[in-house]
Amino acid sequence: MRASNVTVRRRLFIALIIGTIIFVALIGRLAYVQLWKGSELAQMAEDNWRRNIPFAPKRGEILDRNGVKLTYSVSTPSVMAIPAQIKDAKGTAAQLALVLQAPEDSIYKQMTKKERINRIQPAGRKITQEKAQEIRQLNLPGIVVAEDNQRYYPFGSLAAHILGFTGIDNQGLAGAEAMYDKELTGIRGSISYMADAAGRALEGTTEEYSKPKDGLNLQLSIDSHLQSILERELDQALVQYQAKNVIAIMMDPNNGEILAMGGRPTYEPSHFRDFPAETYNRNLPIWMTYEPGSTFKIITLAAAVEEKKIDLKNEMFFDPGFIKVAGANLRCWKRGGHGSETFLQVVENSCNPGFVLMGQRLGKEKLFDYIARFGFGKKTGIDLGGEENGIMFKPALVGPVELATTSFGQGVSVTPIQQITAVSAAINGGKLFKPHVGKAWIHPETGEVIETIQPELVRNVISEETSRIVRETLESVVAKGTGRNAFIDGYRVGGKTGTAQKVINGRYSADEHIVSFIGFAPADNPKIVIYAAVDDPEGLQFGGLIAAPLVKNMMADALRYMKVEPSEKQIARDYKYGEVPIVEVPDLIGATVEDIYEDLNSNFLLAKSGSGKYVLSQAPKAGTRIEKGSTIRLFLSDSLPPEKQD
Repeated sequence: MRASNVTVRRRLFIALIIGTIIFVALIGRLAYVQLWKGSELAQMAEDNWRRNIPFAPKRGEILDRNGVKLTYSVSTPSVMAIPAQIKDAKGTAAQLALVLQAPEDSIYKQMTKKERINRIQPAGRKITQEKAQEIRQLNLPGIVVAEDNQRYYPFGSLAAHILGFTGIDNQGLAGAEAMYDKELTGIRGSISYMADAAGRALEGTTEEYSKPKDGLNLQLSIDSHLQSILERELDQALVQYQAKNVIAIMMDPNNGEILAMGGRPTYEPSHFRDFPAETYNRNLPIWMTYEPGSTFKIITLAAAVEEKKIDLKNEMFFDPGFIKVAGANLRCWKRGGHGSETFLQVVENSCNPGFVLMGQRLGKEKLFDYIARFGFGKKTGIDLGGEENGIMFKPALVGPVELATTSFGQGVSVTPIQQITAVSAAINGGKLFKPHVGKAWIHPETGEVIETIQPELVRNVISEETSRIVRETLESVVAKGTGRNAFIDGYRVGGKTGTAQKVINGRYSADEHIVSFIGFAPADNPKIVIYAAVDDPEGLQFGGLIAAPLVKNMMADALRYMKVEPSEKQIARDYKYGEVPIVEVPDLIGATVEDIYEDLNSNFLLAKSGSGKYVLSQAPKAGTRIEKGSTIRLFLSDSLPPEKQD
């Protein structure tokens, strides 16, 4: 049946309408692609054709607080292969093998891997400039020498656990290198070129160079000179006492800045793979946990004074050598006890029963609240990885015995960084600061300080008045008590000893201890606090005998370096049998020999030079402090020296 003309026209009209719609849609789509999405699609196409040869940015330097470079990067070339552009793979591999002194088959396999760009490693990574120049002169198609960086640590193992180290791709793997990796790394640059699907460079196109943006320089709070003092003493203690570990930290108690920190054993960041993993992975001052012993008594003391539970100077306590708690005898370190003493002497003598009484007067809730407020039981938040929490008793598990032992530092576990941070708060006016090693970010080209890392106040723990009393009490510990071996003539030093049995297989060891001392100076206005701990030293294991002299040596050098002036208000030291007192040399110029021998023979050995009746000069000079019984050399004359004549 034939369709009518009307039907045909209708069908043609419908077809025309449909065709028109399709045509308009295609025009619209073409317009959308060309006009609206054109630039985006062109960019996508270009990105698909473009190949990049990466150029590593220069990693930022790490400086000490005085601008001394502790680590920096040096530009070192690396070899890369673009497989699609290599014309003679075997010949190229052979020539590279000669220059790089590496197996030819290994280089060939790396060159021919089906990747856009292959690194020749390890032989081609961070090569010398001489080798790089040799390879450039070979002019091998598909072989590119790109800029890379090599990290250097000019002081060897100094501050190793603070600085950390980097991997082969300059990524931070430990310490400050890892913590501040993003800012130190910078932004990668490149040389880009256009290539076809096979990776061959397109003729008529140009290369584009994108300059890498170097990383920022990081300034630490560490003082490299103080760090060298600290590490010198750590090395000496490790050898002298044949200890398993030795730890020390120096801190500015007024803002939480770490001035120096280290532990033994240690490693060299440039060659960290040559050392055991536990050595470079464990930053002992923030990782190691142990019972603190008597240094923890500072927290009990601060809490008891703040809550007015004791009168240090006027209230008496009798120590028979033990205290009975819930049927258990908790003993004092001194067999037979200290007898009748003030609470000030309880602290000076580090008397366990006296501190148990302080804890009992405070009660479980108060004591453990102060312990938590001083920061124990959780990480301090120091800007280094690997920090541990420490362990405190859960309140529900604290009975009379646990309360008592916690009062003198037994049964709880802390880290060295928690210890020094808490004691800093106890002596600085009551302010708990977050410890930190980062100090400022510096522009790598201009040297301009971009950002200062501000101290972070966590909370106020005790009052300024309580802190003052704690400082004075701990100064008395050094002058008259168990801390006498940390006494430094001419400087007001406060501190506290610690001796703690180690827990081995769940039981207290009778033979192994961790001995420690924490000291600060000047006692009236602390500028530095130092904590040191020695793990299982040989010989007599007491904090006052081993750790106190260790801190004394560090403190004496640190105070002189920091130009802290001596004080005339120092508490006089108590000398025990066998200890030699320090006395001041008097002014003897112009005095007669007869008077001198009569007055001074009991304190000094006097040696005469020359002849005559009067002292013309003397050595050492007046005001010098020397050990009692030392020699003073006198230079004699028949007449008075000019300055003594009328």
